[in-house]
Amino acid sequence: MVDSVSMEKVLVNPIRVSISSTPAHLPIVRALVERLTEQLGFEEQVAHKITLAVDEALSNVIKHAYHGREDQPIEITFHRVREGGGEALGIELRDWGTPVARNEIRSRDLDDVRPGGLGVHIITSIMDEVKYIPSPGGGTRLRMTKAL
Repeated sequence: MVDSVSMEKVLVNPIRVSISSTPAHLPIVRALVERLTEQLGFEEQVAHKITLAVDEALSNVIKHAYHGREDQPIEITFHRVREGGGEALGIELRDWGTPVARNEIRSRDLDDVRPGGLGVHIITSIMDEVKYIPSPGGGTRLRMTKAL
């Protein structure tokens, strides 16, 4: 277990990471999220779940927004959110890909047992808040929060 440090000290300024839409970058981002969430004091199981949510979200960007193209930009921002007297980790993913109408972003029926199609369900069941925001100039901002 990593010694936890206050969110205020770790995220005094947002942490921004830019990657290309290649699946080869996903293990690097997973390692970053895992380490950051542990350092912020999230329990190990919760840290793993947050990492899974970010990984699923990035996989969806690569597959759906960029249609598998591996040379497109994705920006990831980690920041501190103060809400309701507590603190939360804010994570924002920004892409410039094909936007999807909010009413089309949904998980498939859980009774439909087959691989794939559960990313949105996984993300929304793990994170406390999930918002898909169309961006001026194209693409989408996915904002997620998880209370500490």
